[in-house]
Amino acid sequence: MNFNKISIIGLLSLSMLGCTKLNEHLNDEFVIAPGGGGGSAAGLLLNTYNDMAGLFHGQDQLFSLEENTSDECLVPTRGGDWDDNGVWRVLHAHAWDATHGQSATVFTGLGTMESDATTVLALNPTPEQAAEATFLRSMAQFYFLDLYGQVPYRTVANYNTVDASPVMKPADAIDTLVTNLTGIIPLLPAANGPYKASADAARFLLMKVLLNKQAFLNKQTPGTADAGDMAQVIALGNAIKNGGYVLNANYFDNFGPNNGGFAPGVGTGKSTEMIFAYPNNGTSTNAGIGNAGIDARWMMTLHYNSWDAPGVYGGAGWNGFSTVADFYNAFDATDSRRGNVAYPGVTNVSGLKVGLLEGQQYNEAGNKEMDRKGNPLIFAPTVDLVESNVNTLEGDGIRIIKYSPDYAHYTSTASNQLIFFRYADVLLMIAEAQLQTNNAAGALATINGLRGSRGAPALTSLSLVNKGNLYDGTTLLAERQKELYWESWRRQDLIRYGVFLQPWALKAADDPKFLLFPIPATQLVANPNLKQNPGY
Repeated sequence: MNFNKISIIGLLSLSMLGCTKLNEHLNDEFVIAPGGGGGSAAGLLLNTYNDMAGLFHGQDQLFSLEENTSDECLVPTRGGDWDDNGVWRVLHAHAWDATHGQSATVFTGLGTMESDATTVLALNPTPEQAAEATFLRSMAQFYFLDLYGQVPYRTVANYNTVDASPVMKPADAIDTLVTNLTGIIPLLPAANGPYKASADAARFLLMKVLLNKQAFLNKQTPGTADAGDMAQVIALGNAIKNGGYVLNANYFDNFGPNNGGFAPGVGTGKSTEMIFAYPNNGTSTNAGIGNAGIDARWMMTLHYNSWDAPGVYGGAGWNGFSTVADFYNAFDATDSRRGNVAYPGVTNVSGLKVGLLEGQQYNEAGNKEMDRKGNPLIFAPTVDLVESNVNTLEGDGIRIIKYSPDYAHYTSTASNQLIFFRYADVLLMIAEAQLQTNNAAGALATINGLRGSRGAPALTSLSLVNKGNLYDGTTLLAERQKELYWESWRRQDLIRYGVFLQPWALKAADDPKFLLFPIPATQLVANPNLKQNPGY
């Protein structure tokens, strides 16, 4: 099946940015007239940004599919807590089936985001609005490709038809993403907040597409990276490096309540690494984009008694998400990213530290926190998918506090910006492309520069992956985990490096069908162009 390419004609004409078309003589060209951009396009563009709120913030949506299926995150059943008919356990153990509700919810959320972006393109947008909509549509398509291996879409001409959507296979989707993201870079602002689509955000997403290209084409056995693609990754990364981003001196400032400057007095400064983020700001909206529930990032992992303020004690967390000892033990002792350290504006309020939390927990006065049975609250490295010892089940499992609580808005409109794309990942992607093109010395220098800023000792050698040891500290896979843990990239990295099916803590070697999620049954009925993924 041949797919027609998309062209960009100057600044006033966009040929259906955001979609390719089946060779069916559909009128796919949409011309932007000078002075276009009515209020309807602007309003729906804001709605498309808002579509990202639950999809990316929720503990049970995209985060869950990308992290709970990996080696760095699990949700143990603790007595009766977090049982939920096993919906969490099967993700870490790779035992889900075609009825898994989280997979269906994410599929629907991505479809809504893609559909709204397509509608923007049909409402006489300005060139910049159309480029932003195309970026958001590309982001939804990227995750469709990553998670499901199929990309349903509509052309602008048929944006509101009731006919079944065409579906792109991986090769066509990759071609579409590369063409569209390349095309919109000149049309997007150099910087945009960083809460709106920008040229650097488009470059970042294009880097992700090119790095994952071989895995998208064959998830079970990714092919050798194309040298031309890797050269483009390096060029795109170098362009982003010119954008004035700087690695934060305090790693956890990237994620604290003041990472966007909305909570002065918390942390040691704002994030200087944000390329694209969701603008939570402690109020209900931010220029039309609604504040989302980022409190899930700490509620999902903290114990019920992790903050003993009046009216909060017993409800400070949901006591679920944990990580495994292998991950915790992989960090160098001096690596600041491991954390378990005090953080201004947080530790002095509740006693809570940031990073990977292990051991006895204390309140702000230095007194021991207790679990609900009166036992000392100790976050222990030992953990199982089903915890049964009533004296330890509430504390087992190292917890992760990457986004530290905004105590001024603890369970409402918290100020932490949720970062989608971060500068440190640009450096990691450049290093990966350097390794893929036999520039080991360049890659080592890139990684040692990053490690030096995090207090980790320099490496003397660097390889992509050690398939016999996922935590080998001389590999890029391990470095990506230390830098990007709980940022929703780990599943994708494990697949790209060819180790997703290997055994790790609390997961045996498993079936290749788990490289993709099932297409929800309701979607198969509604769109016969979708085909169920093998094994489901």
